[in-house]
Amino acid sequence: MRIEDYALVGDMHTAALVGRNGSVDWLCLPRFDSGACFAALLGGHRAGHWLLAPAAGGTCAGRRYRDGTLVLETTWDVPGGCARVLDFMPPRQEAPDVVRIVEGVRGRVEMRTELLLRFDYGEVVPWTRERGGELAVIAGPNAAWLQSPVPLTQESRPRAATASFTVAAGERVPFVLTWQESWRSRPHRLEAAEELANTERMWREWLGRCRYRGEYAEAVSGSLVTLKALTYAPTGGIVAAPTTSLPELIGGSRNWDYRYSWLRDAAFTLQALIGAGYSEEATAWRDWLLRAVAGDPADLQIMYTIDGGRRMPERTLDRLPGYEGSRPVRVGNAAARQFQLDVYGEVIDCLYQARQAGLGPEEDAWDLQRAFMDYLEGAWREPGNGLWEVRGPRRPFVHAKVLAWVAADRMVASVERQGLDGPVGRWRALREEIHQDVCAHGYDPGRNTFTQFYGSRGLDAALLLIPRLGFLPLDDPRLAGTVDAVCRELTEDGFVLRYRPEADGVDRLPGGEGVFVPCSFWLAHALALLGRRSRARALFERLLSLRNDVGLLAEEYDPGHRRQVGNFPQAYSHVSIVNTAEALTAAAPSA
Repeated sequence: MRIEDYALVGDMHTAALVGRNGSVDWLCLPRFDSGACFAALLGGHRAGHWLLAPAAGGTCAGRRYRDGTLVLETTWDVPGGCARVLDFMPPRQEAPDVVRIVEGVRGRVEMRTELLLRFDYGEVVPWTRERGGELAVIAGPNAAWLQSPVPLTQESRPRAATASFTVAAGERVPFVLTWQESWRSRPHRLEAAEELANTERMWREWLGRCRYRGEYAEAVSGSLVTLKALTYAPTGGIVAAPTTSLPELIGGSRNWDYRYSWLRDAAFTLQALIGAGYSEEATAWRDWLLRAVAGDPADLQIMYTIDGGRRMPERTLDRLPGYEGSRPVRVGNAAARQFQLDVYGEVIDCLYQARQAGLGPEEDAWDLQRAFMDYLEGAWREPGNGLWEVRGPRRPFVHAKVLAWVAADRMVASVERQGLDGPVGRWRALREEIHQDVCAHGYDPGRNTFTQFYGSRGLDAALLLIPRLGFLPLDDPRLAGTVDAVCRELTEDGFVLRYRPEADGVDRLPGGEGVFVPCSFWLAHALALLGRRSRARALFERLLSLRNDVGLLAEEYDPGHRRQVGNFPQAYSHVSIVNTAEALTAAAPSA
């Protein structure tokens, strides 16, 4: 199946992908970055899946999320009747649960289920036994139970549990899959109908707090639900995506593990949450950030685990063929140890925004910012790997230098506007020095555009962020020139590439990638800020049309094959929907 053929269900600890064929093909338990027990997405059905669909097979007639919820409703029309399947994960209580309820809508429908649990990304085949009228599965530290009124048959090959049953109009047949550490006792059994009502109520109450009232309310609401689903509730950390190794180009090697939290997303994620009225979630994200980055400023990482950990060693799972043959399949992310100058500015900007929004107490945050600024004063001239974690030589990336300016600017503003104490004169001087340096070395006057790095002729989509960072007034012709250059040189079919890997030898990895969805939203946002509202709106609405049937977007899009690529769903794509919708709502109409 295509990446966009999947929908998401989750419990704010982990998430599952459910295909249009009724199969759960991806689920990591007990949390986002745990080993997968359903890994068919990357390894085929023998790597683990859970099918629940009409016995006749095929794809569904339609599906949707129930209004204001993350409860997936899939409808199947077959000869003789109609049935629907409700898929959801109740908010985490004692243990993670996946609930699937089959409802008869019309006539009679013969259904089939096949459960193939394979722990550790498909490698571990568990023991399966019937105990107390339910299925019990165990292997090493993992145990699971499948609760259902339908008797299941254990098949020796491929060691799956299967069942066939008929559902008639008005009938409900529930299935509840529960996971627990194998040394613990079985968690209490859930009542599927009760959990359905509780889950729907929780999501609707949460979404009811949204204060966005613009014309793109449907898109904003759906994106906020997705962001909430990608939040690790115990810590407030937000994963970039719940998947690993979905390729940026089908068959290519740019396949990365995105089940971590990136600092590059910090300020814009906070902006999206605050703008939509979710101060509690914004505070939790801010607090995760403070815990994660605490320590020596020289040791700051570009990403952390969802609990703020620093270790995510990268390895490949060579036994898995990868999504549509896209190898390698990677677990962990070696880019965590790269040096990216921009993260200091992103953290400082995030904490400044949090203070401006009046978020709750933040002990020692100002001391942390001052420590970061002390380090940055001596390090801002250093080359780095850049926002896109290029696996090539370090460069003086323009975006990184602009973020160093942002750091100095927000420190000055913290003293002048928020009454905090610090050497503001020194920071003003540094701010001016960085500004002059960027304009002298990172700008190409012949083409009227900022460039990817000092001395480069290449462009970088991150330059589209300059208009909203306050580096130059919005009427400065260099901003319009940069936006025009990106449109002219860094787009494909009207969508924005991150950069051109072949330009200036910046990237030493083989193969290309699709257009980057968040960057295309950045272009729409920049156009709105520059007063080109009609163009911004047209691009924004075209980008919204790339969402799948349940409103989800991956990291990238392949215009040639008209399909989504990259990890899915991508938090930053949905953050960009919220922020761009806000910008379009706030922008004055163009003449």
